[in-house]
Amino acid sequence: MTGRPQYERVLLKLSGEVLAGEAGSGIDPSVVDRLAGEIAEARSLGSRIGVVAGGGNFVRGATFAGNGGNRVAGDQMGMLGTVMNAIAFREALERRGVPARIFSAMPVPTVCETFTQRDADRAFDAGEVLLFAGGTGNPFFTTDTGAALRAAEMDCDALFKGTQVDGIYSADPKRDPNAVRYDRLTHEDVLAKGLRVMDAAAVSLARDNGIPVIVFSILQPGSIVAILKGEGQSTIVTDS
Repeated sequence: MTGRPQYERVLLKLSGEVLAGEAGSGIDPSVVDRLAGEIAEARSLGSRIGVVAGGGNFVRGATFAGNGGNRVAGDQMGMLGTVMNAIAFREALERRGVPARIFSAMPVPTVCETFTQRDADRAFDAGEVLLFAGGTGNPFFTTDTGAALRAAEMDCDALFKGTQVDGIYSADPKRDPNAVRYDRLTHEDVLAKGLRVMDAAAVSLARDNGIPVIVFSILQPGSIVAILKGEGQSTIVTDS
């Protein structure tokens, strides 16, 4: 592909576990730095990039509740984890000379700005990388849903879901050697087949706003830029 990228306004969703690297928890600076480099390259192609990173490398509300804790408190801790991940990304991007701004749905005014669509849209149009933290700002909603919400609010052309495998399969390919990989699906296919790449609320929100979901392996170096160029391996979820 030559010329403009295939997608010009992109929301990139990453799990917190990806940022933990091999340690399994916390933040691996080398992983964040690699991803920041790829985001910077994607921006240099002319794409506007927003990022949502989950907080599972610190705590998951559902797991906290399953161990006897209060679910709301667990989700609040998870939201704070996403703020920490966003700060790590901002620092890595700014070391590369890439302007980045954090907008959190959970107000943390001494650390970052509270999300408003108008302020975020202005920053997006100015070419800043937007780091969306705090999920939706409410418990019981996943960061997948938060990513789909921000993609709709920012009028994104696509929602990129970076996972540990190269697309959507009929089952977990790490556990089922007979799992079938899909190249293309509709949003309804994902919902009807119960494919658990994202929660149903996130898939429905993307469907209702006509946003394609591109699922690919974030563990493959250069994958973000490859998808923007119409290359690489992925599953495309779209109704068009």
